[in-house]
Amino acid sequence: MIRKTRKIRKLRGSRTVGGGSSKKRRGAGHRGGRGNAGLHKSKWTWVVKYDPDHFGKYGFKRPQGNVLKLNPVNVDYLDQKSEELVQQGLAQKKNDAIEIDVTDLGYSKVLGKGKVTKTLIIKSPKFSSIAIKKIEEAGGEIVNL
Repeated sequence: MIRKTRKIRKLRGSRTVGGGSSKKRRGAGHRGGRGNAGLHKSKWTWVVKYDPDHFGKYGFKRPQGNVLKLNPVNVDYLDQKSEELVQQGLAQKKNDAIEIDVTDLGYSKVLGKGKVTKTLIIKSPKFSSIAIKKIEEAGGEIVNL
Protein backbone atom coordinates (compact mmCIF):
# COMPACT_ATOMS: atom_id res chain seq x y z
CA MET A 1 0.00 0.00 0.00
CA ILE A 2 1.25 3.48 -0.85
CA ARG A 3 1.86 5.81 2.05
CA LYS A 4 0.15 9.21 1.64
CA THR A 5 2.36 10.94 4.19
CA ARG A 6 5.89 10.20 5.29
CA LYS A 7 6.24 7.78 8.20
CA ILE A 8 8.41 10.24 10.11
CA ARG A 9 5.38 12.55 10.58
CA LYS A 10 3.69 9.85 12.62
CA LEU A 11 6.81 9.18 14.66
CA ARG A 12 7.58 12.78 15.61
CA GLY A 13 7.20 13.34 19.32
CA SER A 14 8.07 9.79 20.24
CA ARG A 15 11.32 9.37 22.14
CA THR A 16 13.07 6.96 19.80
CA VAL A 17 11.38 7.78 16.46
CA GLY A 18 11.15 4.11 15.50
CA GLY A 19 14.77 3.31 16.38
CA GLY A 20 14.11 0.82 19.17
CA SER A 21 16.08 1.35 22.35
CA SER A 22 17.56 4.84 22.61
CA LYS A 23 20.95 3.28 23.42
CA LYS A 24 21.14 1.59 20.04
CA ARG A 25 21.09 4.60 17.73
CA ARG A 26 23.11 6.89 19.92
CA GLY A 27 26.06 8.11 17.80
CA ALA A 28 28.08 7.65 14.68
CA GLY A 29 29.25 4.27 15.99
CA HIS A 30 25.90 2.92 14.86
CA ARG A 31 26.87 3.94 11.31
CA GLY A 32 30.41 2.61 11.65
CA GLY A 33 31.96 6.08 11.73
CA ARG A 34 31.26 9.47 10.27
CA GLY A 35 31.31 9.96 6.52
CA ASN A 36 33.90 7.90 4.68
CA ALA A 37 35.76 6.83 7.82
CA GLY A 38 36.71 3.17 7.74
CA LEU A 39 36.73 2.68 3.99
CA HIS A 40 40.07 0.88 4.39
CA LYS A 41 38.84 -1.19 7.33
CA SER A 42 35.29 -1.70 8.58
CA LYS A 43 33.54 -0.52 5.41
CA TRP A 44 35.97 -2.15 2.97
CA THR A 45 33.45 -4.68 1.69
CA TRP A 46 31.11 -1.82 0.81
CA VAL A 47 33.88 -0.09 -1.16
CA VAL A 48 34.72 -3.27 -3.06
CA LYS A 49 31.10 -3.91 -3.96
CA TYR A 50 29.68 -0.44 -4.64
CA ASP A 51 32.58 1.97 -5.24
CA PRO A 52 35.59 0.10 -6.63
CA ASP A 53 37.03 3.22 -8.33
CA HIS A 54 37.07 5.17 -5.05
CA PHE A 55 40.83 4.91 -4.52
CA GLY A 56 43.74 5.46 -6.86
CA LYS A 57 44.23 7.53 -9.96
CA TYR A 58 41.89 7.42 -12.92
CA GLY A 59 42.71 8.54 -16.44
CA PHE A 60 45.40 11.05 -17.22
CA LYS A 61 45.94 14.76 -17.66
CA ARG A 62 47.82 16.11 -20.64
CA PRO A 63 51.05 17.95 -19.77
CA GLN A 64 50.19 21.64 -19.96
CA GLY A 65 53.36 22.31 -21.94
CA ASN A 66 51.95 20.24 -24.79
CA VAL A 67 48.57 21.99 -24.83
CA LEU A 68 48.41 24.67 -27.53
CA LYS A 69 46.87 27.80 -26.08
CA LEU A 70 45.55 30.10 -28.80
CA ASN A 71 44.78 33.72 -28.09
CA PRO A 72 42.31 34.68 -30.85
CA VAL A 73 41.16 38.07 -32.12
CA ASN A 74 38.26 38.86 -34.46
CA VAL A 75 38.62 40.80 -37.72
CA ASP A 76 35.98 43.34 -36.68
CA TYR A 77 38.13 44.32 -33.67
CA LEU A 78 41.17 44.81 -35.92
CA ASP A 79 39.03 46.79 -38.39
CA GLN A 80 37.65 49.11 -35.70
CA LYS A 81 40.96 49.62 -33.88
CA SER A 82 43.20 49.89 -36.96
CA GLU A 83 43.44 53.72 -36.94
CA GLU A 84 44.05 53.70 -33.19
CA LEU A 85 46.82 51.10 -33.61
CA VAL A 86 48.53 53.26 -36.26
CA GLN A 87 48.54 56.23 -33.86
CA GLN A 88 49.99 54.06 -31.09
CA GLY A 89 52.72 52.75 -33.41
CA LEU A 90 51.50 49.14 -33.30
CA ALA A 91 50.50 49.18 -37.00
CA GLN A 92 51.86 50.84 -40.15
CA LYS A 93 50.11 52.57 -43.02
CA LYS A 94 51.32 51.33 -46.41
CA ASN A 95 49.72 53.27 -49.29
CA ASP A 96 45.99 52.94 -48.64
CA ALA A 97 46.30 49.73 -46.58
CA ILE A 98 47.01 49.27 -42.89
CA GLU A 99 49.51 46.56 -41.94
CA ILE A 100 48.91 44.89 -38.56
CA ASP A 101 51.07 42.20 -36.96
CA VAL A 102 48.75 40.53 -34.43
CA THR A 103 51.66 38.88 -32.57
CA ASP A 104 52.75 42.39 -31.50
CA LEU A 105 49.30 42.80 -29.94
CA GLY A 106 49.58 39.44 -28.12
CA TYR A 107 47.26 37.42 -30.36
CA SER A 108 48.00 34.17 -32.19
CA LYS A 109 44.97 33.60 -34.43
CA VAL A 110 42.58 35.75 -36.45
CA LEU A 111 38.90 34.74 -36.47
CA GLY A 112 36.19 35.92 -38.86
CA LYS A 113 33.54 37.55 -36.66
CA GLY A 114 32.20 40.90 -37.90
CA LYS A 115 32.71 43.04 -41.01
CA VAL A 116 35.88 44.29 -42.62
CA THR A 117 35.45 47.79 -44.11
CA LYS A 118 39.12 48.82 -44.54
CA THR A 119 41.96 47.39 -46.59
CA LEU A 120 44.06 45.46 -44.09
CA ILE A 121 47.30 43.53 -44.42
CA ILE A 122 47.26 41.18 -41.43
CA LYS A 123 50.23 39.10 -40.28
CA SER A 124 49.39 36.15 -38.03
CA PRO A 125 50.49 32.54 -37.40
CA LYS A 126 46.94 31.25 -37.95
CA PHE A 127 43.75 32.37 -39.71
CA SER A 128 40.27 30.92 -39.86
CA SER A 129 38.88 30.32 -43.36
CA ILE A 130 36.12 32.92 -42.86
CA ALA A 131 38.67 35.51 -41.73
CA ILE A 132 40.75 34.93 -44.87
CA LYS A 133 37.65 35.29 -47.04
CA LYS A 134 36.50 38.55 -45.39
CA ILE A 135 39.95 40.19 -45.44
CA GLU A 136 40.51 39.35 -49.11
CA GLU A 137 36.98 40.47 -50.11
CA ALA A 138 37.73 43.89 -48.57
CA GLY A 139 40.86 44.17 -50.73
CA GLY A 140 43.34 43.21 -48.03
CA GLU A 141 45.76 40.36 -47.77
CA ILE A 142 46.96 37.84 -45.22
CA VAL A 143 50.54 36.97 -44.34
CA ASN A 144 51.24 33.72 -42.53
CA LEU A 145 54.09 34.00 -40.02
